Amino acid sequence: MASSVEQSEYFQRQKAKGAMVVKDPPKFDLESYISNYDGSTRLDRLDHIGSTSTYLAVDAYRIAIPEAKRGKNVKLYLALVEDFSTIAPNDPLATPDLGWADKKNREVKEEQDKLEHELKSYKNNLIKESIRMGNEDLGHFYYATGNYVEAHKAYYRMREHCTSSKHLADMTLRMVYVNIAQKAWLGVQSHLVKVDAAQLKGEDKTKLEPIISACSGLAHLCTNSFRDAATSFIWTSPLFLTLEPAAGITWQREILSGNDIAVYGGLCALASMDRSELQQKILANSDFRNFLELEPQIRRAITLFCNSKYSACLEVLEGYRTDYLLDVYLSRVLSAIYSKIRTKSIVQYFIPFSCVTLDEMATKFQLTGEYASIEDELEDMINNGVLDARIDLVDRLLISPPTNPRYNVHAEALTMAEKYDHTLRLRLTRVNLLSAGLTLQAEKGHSKDGATGLGEGIIRGLGSKLGLS
Repeated sequence: MASSVEQSEYFQRQKAKGAMVVKDPPKFDLESYISNYDGSTRLDRLDHIGSTSTYLAVDAYRIAIPEAKRGKNVKLYLALVEDFSTIAPNDPLATPDLGWADKKNREVKEEQDKLEHELKSYKNNLIKESIRMGNEDLGHFYYATGNYVEAHKAYYRMREHCTSSKHLADMTLRMVYVNIAQKAWLGVQSHLVKVDAAQLKGEDKTKLEPIISACSGLAHLCTNSFRDAATSFIWTSPLFLTLEPAAGITWQREILSGNDIAVYGGLCALASMDRSELQQKILANSDFRNFLELEPQIRRAITLFCNSKYSACLEVLEGYRTDYLLDVYLSRVLSAIYSKIRTKSIVQYFIPFSCVTLDEMATKFQLTGEYASIEDELEDMINNGVLDARIDLVDRLLISPPTNPRYNVHAEALTMAEKYDHTLRLRLTRVNLLSAGLTLQAEKGHSKDGATGLGEGIIRGLGSKLGLS
């Protein structure tokens, strides 16, 4: 089945465009995986899996199409059916239900007219709370139909009618929600700053902190700021897993699950932190340990890296590459993350040695397809200044640059002797000046560091010795 899907018109077109196509089966079960999500992110993830994995494409579309049909987004339903028809044209779900589409379009138009009419009457009555709720209902409607631009405008119009800090925070959270759906990450970051600055106190503020950390980590991840992403995910409170809906959104199901925080945070930390930081901020972090328990392979990979077992760490990560390529957010940055982790591993592995055979390096660090040989990879690292070494192609060795420890010790000793000599001469000069009486006591009202300092004291002392006023 997978081979016929791989040869389908859709995936042949994807290959021709250079788009990512995943042929290997993942380790996760699709139904168990997708059960962690609700709302638009559930359909978004199913669409990504169906358009990427030749192994799960049919199953993903068979779940996604009926679910899209239960919603209000007619365009999404028709797009899913169109893609599926080029993968499995004989499947009953590959034929669009045009009667349902026409009926749903009419219902959507009627609902839109009703909501706009209600909002207009609220504006005529000049009741702020009614206007705010009318714009909110209209924003919810536009979001459900997939019109994120109009949803953004509707939520933004709520601002001038918010009468409390909580209303303002909820409105800004909705803006974050829409920007995530649009994958407008700069907008996500700017609105998160506003949420954080909202004057909320007590339980309301405590409930928002995990949401801000998780969404901020996602935004940093998708903009390749891996260290900032790791920091945000690491300090996300375990309360995130049990949060009640905020602004009407169940964030741990409609945006990120606890498993996502463990995977995203662990991989970003491996890509951006050294071994001591990983030990202190990840493995010794009792809060983040709650997330790592959901994804034990991430904890195992970090532990192996901290124990200098770099090849074993990379082997664990490679085993889950297919799973992570099917993640709607991680797939876009996985290559960069894995490349950074591999580069760090090679550099750390080579530090204790003066030379290592290229065959040994090739055995320890199996090629992943990005380079034709280990020599090419090492040469690229050396040219980029990442690895301080030389390659001997005759004897097939990776050689650490020669150092002269004796010269370094002598140079440091001479530098220290010069500093001591300079300090000693300054002290002797001061003693001689004091013994010759070439200093003056500070006058009353002047500090020791004021105008009657050593320089002025010497001048006045010389003047008095020469009989000058």
